[in-house]
Amino acid sequence: MPKLKTHSGAKKRFNLTKNGKIKRAHAFKSHILNKKSTKRKRGLRMGAYADVTNAPTIKKLIPYK
Repeated sequence: MPKLKTHSGAKKRFNLTKNGKIKRAHAFKSHILNKKSTKRKRGLRMGAYADVTNAPTIKKLIPYK
């Protein structure tokens, strides 16, 4: 079977944990930050896990991670 290509965008955005969950960053933290509260921005800094419904698709995009 040939080697698979890793999706360039996905490899920058997702990481796998030891248990196989997919770690991701929150969106809406790059610009227009004046109207967002400090509490909201602080919450967006924390990582999150990708939903289990999206996990198989993301795992196909990053086969060697």
